[in-house]
Amino acid sequence: MADVNIAKAPANDAVLPFYATGALAFLALCVLLLVSPQSLQTHFFNPHLLSIVHTAALGWGTMVIFGAAHQLLPVICEQDLYSERMASFCWYTLTTGIALFVFSFWDMRTGWLMITGGALVVLSVLLFVINVLLTSRICTRYSVQKMLIVSSSLWLLFTVVVGLLLAVNLAFPFFTRSHLDILKLHAHAGIAGWFLQLITGVSAKLVPMFLLGKAGEEKWLKYACLFQNAGLLLFLADGYLNGVGDRSLLYGALILAGVLCWMRYLWTAYKSRLRKKVDVMMKHTAFSFCCLLIAFALLPWVLYAQGSRWAMLYGSFIFLGWITGIILGKSFKTLPFIVWNGHYKHLSGKVKVPLPKHLYNERMVEWQLPAFVVALFSLALALILDNLLLIRLSLVSWLIVALLYNINVFKTLLHKTKTLE
Repeated sequence: MADVNIAKAPANDAVLPFYATGALAFLALCVLLLVSPQSLQTHFFNPHLLSIVHTAALGWGTMVIFGAAHQLLPVICEQDLYSERMASFCWYTLTTGIALFVFSFWDMRTGWLMITGGALVVLSVLLFVINVLLTSRICTRYSVQKMLIVSSSLWLLFTVVVGLLLAVNLAFPFFTRSHLDILKLHAHAGIAGWFLQLITGVSAKLVPMFLLGKAGEEKWLKYACLFQNAGLLLFLADGYLNGVGDRSLLYGALILAGVLCWMRYLWTAYKSRLRKKVDVMMKHTAFSFCCLLIAFALLPWVLYAQGSRWAMLYGSFIFLGWITGIILGKSFKTLPFIVWNGHYKHLSGKVKVPLPKHLYNERMVEWQLPAFVVALFSLALALILDNLLLIRLSLVSWLIVALLYNINVFKTLLHKTKTLE
């Protein structure tokens, strides 16, 4: 990470709480799944599953990504973060909103508590969007990456506003369209708008840097941005006007074309890499890409097959395979460096200090990957077989993965400054 402009990095207080809370949310997610495994065998619109999905999407995925984004946006734009205070306040509103939201969904307590939680999440996202827009407004380098990050933040704002309207609709019905149809649109705006475009933009910067490889041709990122946005816009417009139907596969194919263009861009970095040995954290990332492609392959079954198992399988590969795989891999590429920078930046070159890799347990990260693969595919098999006992056993594996991750995250976060003899 030698080319990271650490002089532009925000204070750790504006970043690290997101990592800590995200890690705990991942642990809570696995505990909730273990407490209510039967929710994976029913229709997706059930209280426990709604609580679990929002824990995954907001508490785990979005929380960690907010922390990473506040750290990396100044690196990409080579400008100071517009407001560290706004970033810190964003953590308070996001954490409180998620807690209220998840609690309300668990027993389907519709009303002002759920609406308040949704409003706080919207407020936190609005603060994040303002920070993104004002930090990137005079950025002239890495323009496609900037465009993807800005568009992803706007899609997130759209997603959470629709989510707030859905929460209001549960208590005070006003939608003229089917609540479930709008829920599908809301979910995919978050997946293809927020997560996909943000990960595309950030990985386009980080993957070549971590591999010490040459960045791909920028045209592939432009195509990725175009296809991802076109497919999502057409899906949302058609889905709202006509309902989610057969044409969804066409829109999914457009988004997939954007994904393949993004992977083509990253392939150049992989082929030209100077660091020939790919470490376990980059293997996490590569495996997460495979999970995303599997999720795309499942779309025809989600659309046409009877029952809910294929929808559950699709969601598992999206949230537990792709998004979780990305975070598990990238956390220990970014978090130790952030913590190291806070402890040792002023000491570097003056005394002998630990390296970032010494702040966490490397062996535990190596155990984490096979545990993650076993947990994901055992859950996938259990869902296909629709066997509750196998689902329970696979969820124990997920709890082990979450514990390994949390132990290492908090080992890093609680590191004390020390010098080496």
